[in-house]
Amino acid sequence: MESFRLRFHNFLSFHLSIIAKIFRWLFSSLPTIKRFPLFVPFIDAYISLLFRFANLSPCTLDLDDQTTIHFWAPNHRRYDKPNLVLVHGYGGDAKWQFMYQVKSLAESFNLYIPDLLFFGKSYTTRKERTEEFQAKCVVQGLKELGVRNCSMFAISYGGFVGYRMAEMNPQMVEKVVILSSGVGCSKDQKEEQLKKIGRDPVELLIPEKPEDLHVLVNLSIYKYNHFKWAPDYFLQEFIDMISRTYLKEKQELVHHLLSNHTDCRLPILNQETLLIWGDKDRVFPLMFGYQLQRHLGPRAKLEIIKNTGHAANIESPDSVNALIKAFILPQSKDL
Repeated sequence: MESFRLRFHNFLSFHLSIIAKIFRWLFSSLPTIKRFPLFVPFIDAYISLLFRFANLSPCTLDLDDQTTIHFWAPNHRRYDKPNLVLVHGYGGDAKWQFMYQVKSLAESFNLYIPDLLFFGKSYTTRKERTEEFQAKCVVQGLKELGVRNCSMFAISYGGFVGYRMAEMNPQMVEKVVILSSGVGCSKDQKEEQLKKIGRDPVELLIPEKPEDLHVLVNLSIYKYNHFKWAPDYFLQEFIDMISRTYLKEKQELVHHLLSNHTDCRLPILNQETLLIWGDKDRVFPLMFGYQLQRHLGPRAKLEIIKNTGHAANIESPDSVNALIKAFILPQSKDL
């Protein structure tokens, strides 16, 4: 099923690219008309519908007079379902990264999906750029939504934030799932990995032009690259509308992430923790998963998804969703 869906999306993306190129050719012959975003707003609206069909609605919370955080939260919370928080990484807001998770996971959980600060509609005028501050803001938002206990699923950069959430709030966060994250890497390991990649991390994570986005996607995806057939016009739309908002602040987040601060004296979590890794991950190779598992000790286990890269939530969503459910839900509950 997973393979069929991904092949279908690859097939569909090819034909959509043909349509996009036709539109591009038509618009190029009308230079006096101001060009406007066309494809990305349409896809963004479609993803929003997926979230709404999963019983989720957007809400914006003012945490104080300087900080605003945006969530997708349940329309009606079911008290017979556990709460699950999904924490995204770089590469767009929460909608674009969890579009393959919401339908499946909403069947078993009350989902709470924040946009981290400087992604989507979340923003602060404060100067903090730490994962701890991101974690505090998410937790404060959850409490204002009435969430007192939850489990957590976090990917990539979100893993750094989610780890701090679990560390600082052991009474609230019950179980932790981390997907393909560099939590616990030393500064030397980060620098060595960047040398292998051969690109400036700011340029890589915050692309300026279509070629940069192609590099990022090719690095993250191993099997089916949905952007392979996308014309530059579409990619530039995505960059301008999704990736380039709050540019300065996102750059500061990257610089902090690469500093010594994030790898010094990493605490051991009290919660049971599931680590999920693609065996073909080229951003945070599998060795980092084994390293984090050793650090966490017997309360952590590592699940490896074959023939999958860094973006396992996109490449192997059925496998990821099944692992999350099996780990968090009571064994007697029907999956």
